[in-house]
Amino acid sequence: MAHGEVEAREAECCDTYEVHPDKVRAVSAQMPEENELSDLADLFKVFGDTTRIRILFVLFEAEVCVCDLAQTLQMTQSAISHQLRVLKQSKLVKSRRDGKQVLYSLADAHVATIIAQGREHIEE
Repeated sequence: MAHGEVEAREAECCDTYEVHPDKVRAVSAQMPEENELSDLADLFKVFGDTTRIRILFVLFEAEVCVCDLAQTLQMTQSAISHQLRVLKQSKLVKSRRDGKQVLYSLADAHVATIIAQGREHIEE
C-alpha cells in the first residue's frame, strides 16, 4: 500500500468526536421508515445474483421468451424460469402472452435506469 493511502476495508474516522445536531436533524427527518428500508434492501438483494443480472441485461436489450433466454445464457429453461419467478415477485420483470409464447420484458423504465446507472457506476 502506498504511503498515505487508507486501506479500502477500513473507514476513516474523525480525530475528535463532535456531533452536528442540525445535520442529524435534517437527515433524520428524511429517513424512511424501517419497513421501507427493509423492502429496499430486499430489492437490492435480488440484484445480488449474477444469473438474475444476466437475465435483466438480456431484457434490457429485448423482449424475449424463456427459450431465447435459455439459449442466450446457455442455461436450462427450468433454471431461467426459477430466476424469472424471483424477478417477477420483485416486480422487476413482467410477462405477456403472445399466442403460444410468453414474452418477458423489464417491468418499467425504473429497472432499465437501475441497470444503466449500475453499469455506468462500475465503469467509472
